[in-house]
Amino acid sequence: MRLSHFLPTTLLLALASALPAADRPAPAAAAPTPYALILGPIRLWEGDAPGALGLRPQDIPTLTPYAADKAKDTGASILVFPGGGYGGLAEHEGTGYAEFFAAHGITAYVLKYRLGSNGYRHPVMLNDAARALRLLRVFAKRDGRDPTRIGVIGSSAGGHLASTLVTHFDSGNPAATDPIDRESSRPDLGILCYPVISLLEFAHAGSRKNLLGDKPDPELVKFLSNELQVTKNTPPCFLWHTIEDKAVPVENTLLFAAALRQAGGLPSVHIYEKGAHGLGLGRPGKPAPPWADQLLYWFSERKFTP
Repeated sequence: MRLSHFLPTTLLLALASALPAADRPAPAAAAPTPYALILGPIRLWEGDAPGALGLRPQDIPTLTPYAADKAKDTGASILVFPGGGYGGLAEHEGTGYAEFFAAHGITAYVLKYRLGSNGYRHPVMLNDAARALRLLRVFAKRDGRDPTRIGVIGSSAGGHLASTLVTHFDSGNPAATDPIDRESSRPDLGILCYPVISLLEFAHAGSRKNLLGDKPDPELVKFLSNELQVTKNTPPCFLWHTIEDKAVPVENTLLFAAALRQAGGLPSVHIYEKGAHGLGLGRPGKPAPPWADQLLYWFSERKFTP
């Protein structure tokens, strides 16, 4: 539940306090909140973000945390990358996912990363993602959560960012003056929902343009075609896609799954016949396949959750 949802109640209480005591209504009982946003948005860097083009809200990458339901808290955390073609951030693939995970005992953090539509290009998006993952590891150690159970989920272009992080992570810099930069940026698992993976034959043109510009270096295109970057160190991944997806071809998921298998990984791959692009957890009149239930089962299989 977003903290902003509480603002109208706060305003009403402030107005009520100005009334004479006899005219004030009896205080209402607090509504139960099984999970809630408890902090922030939190800036990724205390000062200006590296490479910032200004001081506008879109120049300031942030994390918005959603606390796990205390009765179900598993100690795991997950970093959420909304999709939007590197030109926007889809709320249902951010807040929607975060509330789902929090309700299932996983503390979630939604990343507002910088976008191509605001003048940014690679490696800014990856730098935001890596910094966010390092921060989650710091938060886990601080809060008594498990720093070895931190996943990442991304949809569409957010899936490209997630697949970039699971293939282009680093172990941190032990000599860094900033202690956050000493942490590893490797996720412990990845969840890729109808992801953009390749920037070659099966690319989503809009995502590639927003990430790399109009005439990118062919070597950079290959470098960020993440089916070519999988290694034995790539973490376990859960992938799902639909054959009906007309925006991002299902071949993106198939290519990444094949690369994981070739590298010795054990991906969990779910291909459904029906469903348009961008379904997330389902939208009015557009139910999603049962991927979320299968994801929870996979979490349990991998001991990510009890």
